Order: sequence, then structure tokens, then C-alpha cells
Amino acid sequence: MYTLLVGSATLSFFHALIPSHWLPILAVSKQEGWSSAKTLRITLLVGLAHVLSTVLLGVTIAALGAQLSNWVHTFTHWFSPALLVVLGGYYLYQHYYHHHFHLHKQTTRWGIIISLAVSMFFSPCLEIEGYFLAAGPYGWPFVFKIALVYCLTSVAGMVIWMQLAINGLKKLDWHAWEHNAGLVTGLLLMASGILLFVLE
Repeated sequence: MYTLLVGSATLSFFHALIPSHWLPILAVSKQEGWSSAKTLRITLLVGLAHVLSTVLLGVTIAALGAQLSNWVHTFTHWFSPALLVVLGGYYLYQHYYHHHFHLHKQTTRWGIIISLAVSMFFSPCLEIEGYFLAAGPYGWPFVFKIALVYCLTSVAGMVIWMQLAINGLKKLDWHAWEHNAGLVTGLLLMASGILLFVLE
């Protein structure tokens, strides 16, 4: 269980650094002339929309994991870790075949805050869902711990990273990080799956 908590926290932290989670907001804030405080408030709002959809999907997937554990005794020892490894392999495949996360320029001025929030709501973090599935057999209190760790780490990461970006980190080459996000995600998922198998 500790492996799942640490893995989900680590993945959530790195996931929050993906430029598509904060760079569009930064670009719009410059275009609209928002203050730093307003930019951070909007980042918080958009981050909450993102984690809400991810947790709703995650709770559903955790329920499936709990059911599977009732039917198949070996679920937590074999299937759950294997799923994390396979999911990690998928992201590594995506990385090496250039199917990366790409930024999309925000051009709409009317309702831009709502547009950003809705966009992030309908882009749940699918990478973390493997952790929800693996957490299901451990019961709802543990599922909610995973959800809490994910929410706090992701939203705090987005807001903190936005503050750093406002203070000058936007000058760095984020395109390079964006293109390596799949690699980092894949390796983290695979490592979590292997550790879960070994330690459980």
C-alpha cells in the first residue's frame, strides 16, 4: 500500500509539471494582462476541475478493482502490478513513436476561464487511474487516500509551478520537458508495478 501511495504522489507531482497543465494559462494571463494573484487563482480553479474528473473516473475504476479482487484472489499480486507495467509500457511506446502531449494555443477571449476549466475537466489524468484500480482491493479508505494524495499533489504542483513560471522559469525549454513527459510517466508506472509485485 505504501508503494501505491508513494508512486501516485510521485506521478502526480511530475504530471503537474507537464506544460499543457499550466503553460496555456500562463500564455492567456499574459495576453489578458492578468495579475499574478489572478493567474494563480485561475490555475487553482483549472487544477480543481482537472482533479475532479480524474477522481470521479478513479473511484469508478477502484470499484471495479474491488470487485475483481473478490472474484480473483491473485488480483492484487499479479494483475494489478502487471497492469501498471503494461500501462507504463504504453506510455514508453507513445514516447518513442512521437505521440507526445502537445500544447494548444488558446485564442478565445470570451469565457476563457471557463474554456480552460472545461478543457481540463475533460482531460482527466489517465496515468493515475492504474493506481486507483490497484487501490480498490484495499478498501475505500485507501482509495480516498490515493485520491487525496493525487488532488493535493497535482493542484499544489500546478499552482507552485505557475508561480515559478511567473517568476522566470518560462524562459526554459519546456518543449523538451513536454516531449519527455511520456518517458517519465512510463518509467514511473513500470517501477510502481514492479515494486508492488515484489513488496506485496
